[in-house]
Amino acid sequence: MEFGKGDWRTFEQGIQREWLLTNGMGGFCSSTVIGANTRRYHGLLAASLKAPVKRHLIFSKVDESVVINDTTYDLYTNQTPGHLSKGYHHLQRFVIDPIPTYVYAVEDVLIEKRICMVYGQNKVVIVYDIKSGAKGCKLRIAPLVNFRDHHFNSVSEHLKFAQKAQVRGTVLNVPYYEEDIFININEGTFMQQDNVYFHNMEYAVEKERGLHFLEDHYIPGIFEVTVNPEDVKRLTITAGIGQWEQCDGTEVLAFETQRIFSLMENAGYQDEFAKALVRACDHFIVERESTHSKTIIAGYPWFTDWGRDTMIALPGLALTSKRYEDAKEILYTFSLYIKDGLVPNMFPDTGQKPLYNTVDAALWYFQAIYKYLQYTKNYEFVKRYLYDGLKEIIRSYKEGTHYHIKSDQDGLIYAGDESTQLTWMDAKVDDWVVTPRHGKAVEINALWYNALKIMSHIAQHNQEEYREYDDAANKVRKAFEREFWNEEKQCLFDVINEKGKDDRVRPNQIFAVSLDFPVIEGEKARKIVSVVWQQLYAAYGLKSLSPLERGYAGVHTGDRVQRDGAYHQGTAWSWLMGHFISAYRKVSGYSEQSRRIAAKLIAPFKDHLRDACIGSISEIFDGDEPHTPRGCFAQAWGVAEVLRAYVEDVVRR
Repeated sequence: MEFGKGDWRTFEQGIQREWLLTNGMGGFCSSTVIGANTRRYHGLLAASLKAPVKRHLIFSKVDESVVINDTTYDLYTNQTPGHLSKGYHHLQRFVIDPIPTYVYAVEDVLIEKRICMVYGQNKVVIVYDIKSGAKGCKLRIAPLVNFRDHHFNSVSEHLKFAQKAQVRGTVLNVPYYEEDIFININEGTFMQQDNVYFHNMEYAVEKERGLHFLEDHYIPGIFEVTVNPEDVKRLTITAGIGQWEQCDGTEVLAFETQRIFSLMENAGYQDEFAKALVRACDHFIVERESTHSKTIIAGYPWFTDWGRDTMIALPGLALTSKRYEDAKEILYTFSLYIKDGLVPNMFPDTGQKPLYNTVDAALWYFQAIYKYLQYTKNYEFVKRYLYDGLKEIIRSYKEGTHYHIKSDQDGLIYAGDESTQLTWMDAKVDDWVVTPRHGKAVEINALWYNALKIMSHIAQHNQEEYREYDDAANKVRKAFEREFWNEEKQCLFDVINEKGKDDRVRPNQIFAVSLDFPVIEGEKARKIVSVVWQQLYAAYGLKSLSPLERGYAGVHTGDRVQRDGAYHQGTAWSWLMGHFISAYRKVSGYSEQSRRIAAKLIAPFKDHLRDACIGSISEIFDGDEPHTPRGCFAQAWGVAEVLRAYVEDVVRR
């Protein structure tokens, strides 16, 4: 993907596009296409100190200047209160193929700057290829260093490092951390500075979100490299945590490029859109130190791994991309942590036990396993390692488990109370439950029916008694249609509890049609898809609430209260598009016309890959036009579900 000056005629235009690199252990590297950091999460090295969490900003950015004779040209772009440095005026091109590359032009000097993380390590390299002009030049590089949790901002008073300068770099000791930070260059000199800081870097996105938006960074010194007239020179800056190391930039670039292209080759798609999404999948599949296995990061730049998100995203991320061993490892790991019929919602990282505050993670676990069987046919693995856990889940949901999760007399699942948020619509601000959905939620019971049918299928394959699961599923199906069908609106109620039946039109009903074992079929299924399309479709996803309903919020912006208040009250979610497309194709009988229309529904995401976080899919979008991307700029289940629907419902069917 290539971008040029037409994409950053103004600073405001230039910061609309961001990029992301990851290192397979939760660490990441990110900025904008003009090199300006606009989030507290932007930086050349956000290291994961305990994979995939405890992420700390280590290396914010490098500010370069080119000196030609006595004239200095600043290539960096930074915003501070009342001032904007406009180094992007010298930026000629920005390219991702697959490594982010900045190309600067100053007089007759060309500088190509490429950034790459070292996979599996908390290290980053910045490689410069410099073509000097008739007068020669000097390149001066100022590294901006930090050490803080990536959710917070630093002030200079807290940035206290003990520095030991080297000939071509520096080692910084962090008093409250056991390992050093190192920064070095393969050629040139390092001129140490003491007590020099960059003050008040302004983060435009954090300002918009109503958060603290100013930060200081430490500048330990300046790298300086002289390039003779008409010379060509390659430089590599290496930065990281731990023992001092100078990486070979050429080797790092080659290894990472080959690794990424190998993933695409293994997936086997010739289609450029599918290949781009396979590349995006790689950001989310990472190592977890506490379980010694793979897990899935829910989204960048601020989410870690969550049980619900992992199970929803696994088919798209690990199966359509043919990373079957990763899928197997993730499913096996979660089987070890099933407790009282619940799948962990998250794994804490300071030694506590996993948290189980979710009703749907265990049910999505069934769907992930069934998808695994569809792609691999590895029934032996499921029987040997996962089957007992599935039995425990079914038994616990029938008899009752934590958080009032229990099958009612009609067979439907009831869960939670007024103080809990157990479904995916879980926004809560202090004591304010934004979308109360305790009771019998529509998607939970669609998933419950789906789980019973999957259990019956696996039991039959294992030549075990399966009729009890079929009987339970039939009971659920009858009760579901009787209780959830809304004759007035010709769709489904969203939740049923002691307050009655919530008739607000939400996207949760689409799962009654989209899952592998749909609980609603025929004419009613077609009507559900029709209502969802008419009232909730938003180009890049489905709105979380119809604009015709009370409480609709069409723009997700403002402070925390405003944003969380809109999160599930109209904001459009990208991951829902996958299930909408699958449901549409199903009720259309998988006709050729429906395949062509599904392709048109996917098409907006092809453009979106050039917007927001380049090459990935945003978590959410405003419900109102023009559906501005918001939230996490790269979301696992958004990428996963768009890829899954594209492969299963457009390419294959």
